[in-house]
Amino acid sequence: MFNSFKLLFYISLMTGTLITISSYSWLGMWMGLEINLLSIIPLFSNSKNMMNNEASLKYFITQTLASTMFLFSIIMISSNTFELWENKFNLMLNSSLLTKMGAAPFHFWFPEVMEGINWMNCLLLLTWQKIAPFILIMNNKMNLFLSIIILFSMLTSGLMGINQTSIRKILAYSSINHIGWMLSSMMFMNSIWSIYFIVYTIISMNIIIILNKFNIYYLSQLFMNMNNNPKMKMFFMMNFLSLGGLPPFMGFMPKWLTIQNLIENKMFILTMIMVLMTLMTLYFYMRITFTTLMINMNEINFYQKNMNNYWFTMIFNFFSITGLMFLTIIFNVY
Repeated sequence: MFNSFKLLFYISLMTGTLITISSYSWLGMWMGLEINLLSIIPLFSNSKNMMNNEASLKYFITQTLASTMFLFSIIMISSNTFELWENKFNLMLNSSLLTKMGAAPFHFWFPEVMEGINWMNCLLLLTWQKIAPFILIMNNKMNLFLSIIILFSMLTSGLMGINQTSIRKILAYSSINHIGWMLSSMMFMNSIWSIYFIVYTIISMNIIIILNKFNIYYLSQLFMNMNNNPKMKMFFMMNFLSLGGLPPFMGFMPKWLTIQNLIENKMFILTMIMVLMTLMTLYFYMRITFTTLMINMNEINFYQKNMNNYWFTMIFNFFSITGLMFLTIIFNVY
């Protein structure tokens, strides 16, 4: 059941992000971030579930810390009192924004918060909540610092995601990996970041809609629920492989553009390390998809939902799976 008060908070959540990305002053950007933060906390909270309240408290404390760092750094930069320390304050400003989006090594809160909230809030945290920090980093790039953060994000997501059984944590570490790719895509061309973000949002939406409809939170539930749904099993597998960036699927296109852009700007070593480290995340994606395909669980599944009516799921999935082919044809023609 959709509560009417949530609509108000969704509107103010979106308004906060739009204020941040359209503001001309740093203080206006900070104000937009605060409106966004205060709007999402009631959406996370739930009086019937203590895990939701714990996750919302963790999120609030971390984001408040990051907002404080952000405000302090913009005051110091604007005052011109410590001109020799301007680079250090820029570093602090970027660090606060990276904490807000959950990039490694500032990711300590991200998997924990993801584990305590429902799927729709997970989708919000994975997609919409990253827009404002990314746009602000575009305005204040430090490419050397971003390169270090990219390598940390790749390494952390690969090593920490392998041993997980919770799908929410797997998607959290997957998101950290994609944050690294998005940061590298915006280093030299902001338009590639927008393509990457749109494609990532579509794929995440596809996966989370399927998981939400079947009420799946752990790998064992995934294997059981997909037994009697071969159509959903194929869609789920293809979306997971698309999220990993395998070539026939839509998810490969933004990575292709990012790699091409980095090579054109002579970032050979960074590109090579990123591709090699992404193989670790691709390993656990393929492990999930192959196990889902091949294992047939014998337990009786009491939770059945008819997916025939969800035509929009089929449309999104079809676009996600075949989008690369159509876009390649269109761009080659024009």
